[in-house]
Amino acid sequence: MDLDPGLAALGALGGFFVLRTGAPPSMPGRPLPTLAQAYAPAAPDPLGGVHGDPLAFRVRKVARSLHAPEIRVAASLTHQGLAARLWSVALGCAVLYGRVPDLDPRLLHWDPDGTMPDELWLSEVRPLPVGSLDAVVREAHLVPLTAALNSRYGVSRRLLWGNAGSALAGSVRMFGDWARAGGRTEVAERARALAAESFGHPGLSGTLDPVTGRRRSCCLYYRLPGGGLCGDCCFDRPPGRG
Repeated sequence: MDLDPGLAALGALGGFFVLRTGAPPSMPGRPLPTLAQAYAPAAPDPLGGVHGDPLAFRVRKVARSLHAPEIRVAASLTHQGLAARLWSVALGCAVLYGRVPDLDPRLLHWDPDGTMPDELWLSEVRPLPVGSLDAVVREAHLVPLTAALNSRYGVSRRLLWGNAGSALAGSVRMFGDWARAGGRTEVAERARALAAESFGHPGLSGTLDPVTGRRRSCCLYYRLPGGGLCGDCCFDRPPGRG
């Protein structure tokens, strides 16, 4: 089945899997920035706001909303949220359609002030083979996003790739829950097989323990006020808490 213009099949999955398509809303008076703009070095923008420095805008928003004690904590969680959205959209299409959409960062518009899953718009739906899954997400997005957050906020690359691996595993689990609830176990197996291929590529390889599924780095969520450990955390208890 080829991709339809609205990627309607993703609607059944909900949440992180849904992707809006078509022309994005304008703010103020021009389209939302693309993810290509977010990954690029910041440049002065007279209008400021989401257009001035999209990535920094989002990191600051996350820091304020979660009362992050360090900006690198907010940068890590910004990364993990975006990675989860990208993996979910691509994986959902790969399994349900047998195709993946071209998520070229120049086609994918982003509202850094939005809430998930409404913050992304794909301006043009271009189908690609399933074999493009890794290139569509890891190469086109995670490589430049990781480089940007590492250089600008000092978040380690190992931690960020751990986020990416955790996000992919989370997408597989959510997809599997949906598939099993509908009696479509073969669909859940397809999602796991595609994810396993991606875990063999640079950056993602070795990010999770192959037996337990726990990650080998920490996203720093425990540093938030009242924050605990994620289900796949490498720690058994928050560091420094006895």
